[in-house]
Order: sequence, then C-alpha cells, then structure tokens
Amino acid sequence: MLDANLKQLRYLAATARTGSWAGAAAELHLTAPAVATQLRLLEKNVGLPLLERGPGGQRPTEAGRVLLETGARLEAELATCEDALAALRSAHTGHVTLGAVSTSKYFAPHVLASFQHAHPDVSVTLSIGNRDEVLRRLENYDVDLAVMGRPPERIEAEQQVFGEHPYVIIATPHHPLVGRKQIPFAKMAEETFLIRESGSGTRLHLDALFSAAEITPTVGMEIVSNETIKQAVIAGLGIALISAHTIAAELHDGRLAILDVVGLPIRRHWLVVRMSRRSVSPATQALWDFFVTEGSQQLPR
Repeated sequence: MLDANLKQLRYLAATARTGSWAGAAAELHLTAPAVATQLRLLEKNVGLPLLERGPGGQRPTEAGRVLLETGARLEAELATCEDALAALRSAHTGHVTLGAVSTSKYFAPHVLASFQHAHPDVSVTLSIGNRDEVLRRLENYDVDLAVMGRPPERIEAEQQVFGEHPYVIIATPHHPLVGRKQIPFAKMAEETFLIRESGSGTRLHLDALFSAAEITPTVGMEIVSNETIKQAVIAGLGIALISAHTIAAELHDGRLAILDVVGLPIRRHWLVVRMSRRSVSPATQALWDFFVTEGSQQLPR
C-alpha cells in the first residue's frame, strides 16, 4: 500500500459511485483509459480484485470496500487538517458538516443560527436524514457531528447529552380519548397507528413500547415524514407516537392533542455525537461545545 496514492483511491471511489470507469472519468474530467490504468495499478499493488461487475455496473469487492473506507478516512483527515491550518491562521475560521435526524430539524437550524452569530467566520453544512442515514454519513466521514435521540450501538462514538427529548401520542382534538386521564396503554391496541419508516428513531421507540407491553399495534400507514404524520392525524386517519418537539405549533393552534396515556411521555435525550477515532478540528470542537452549553435553550417548549 506504500505505492498507492490518494488519486487512485479517489478514482476507486468515483468508479464505485458511478458504476463504471466511464462514469468516474466524466465525474473527474479524465478519460476512461486513464482511470482504468490507475485502478489496475492499484489492484496490482493490493494483490486483490477491487471491483466486480454486478447488475448496476462495477461495484467494490470486500477488498475494494476496505480501501474505500480508508480513502474516506484520509479525505476526512485532510479536511480536518485544512480546518486546523486555517484555524492557526485565524482562530475563528473553519467548516463543519452536521448530520441531524429529521425530528431535530425543528430546532437544529436555530442552534446553527445562534452558533454562526457567535462564530461568523465558521461555515456550517446541515444534512438531514433518518437515524440510519445520519449514522451512515457519520460512519463514512461525510459529516463531522451528528444530532440524534438514540445513541449509536454499532460504531465507536463519543456522545454528549444536551437536552431532554420527550415522545407523546397525539390525536385529532375530536378523538374520543382526548381529555381522558390516565388511559391504560392496553387501550392503544384498539387504535390505528400512523408510524414512521424502519430506521427512524421514532419507529424504534414505538416498536420498543409495544414490545414491552406485549401488544401488536394496528398500523394504518407507514409515513416517512413527521409533517405528513401530523397532517394525517389532524385528518383523523389515526393516532401516532411522535417527538413532542415537533408539535408545538399544532398544539398552540388546537389542531392536535396529546393523549394522557399511562407510561408516557417517553423521556429520552438529545445527543450530539462524533466518531471516536476521528480527529476534531477547532471549528468542529466549537460547534460540539456550543450544542452542549447552548443547545437546550433552542429546544421547543
């Protein structure tokens, strides 16, 4: 591997992304033969095939995936180095990429606005997705930090709590259970639930809740958006478990109501997370510290 270079790793990554040498060449503004030659040299140095043909074109072998992960780490370290050098030139500059689960979009932009007011020369990129997507971006070094409600299990990561995160069951204000006190959770088996997609933190909480009660929920619809779930509940299509931080406006306007169910709200926490083995730039550390000290102030009341 001492004879390999970053350019070859970038060619490999582009080929894996596009599925062909021609696609990589177009992306990199090179010729297909130039890409192919460099990848053959890389395979020769490694002593293993790095690409194989599949239904979607060229895809990485196991050895190819190892090199892709290495390349991603190198690119991330170089970006961190660039930020660190910029910080040495000016203590308040740099760039941070934040991954955030979709539920946090109701407050994350406000945290970033406050952060950029305090650090006007630090640029921030915000990437929104469900929990699985955000974890994948964090693990692939596509984001520096992540905001989520459940700690990652399968990756080595540092995490810090910065605020409470309650989950509640919501219904249309006209639902017959609205206004009732201490509704037994067993009653939820009689209701139709609107649920988030697999891989979302909200879905994990719902599955755990029903599993603990040994009840199978009646699912009316699987929906990939909190906003769409809220509109479906308002329309009377069912009830839903949802983060209390997503419904402040609808509660204020009287368009949604919270059911008083025994055992709820589920009380979890908001976390800021970063990869343990990754170097931390001054700008990334500044945003981490800001979430820890100021993040709770931006949570919806």
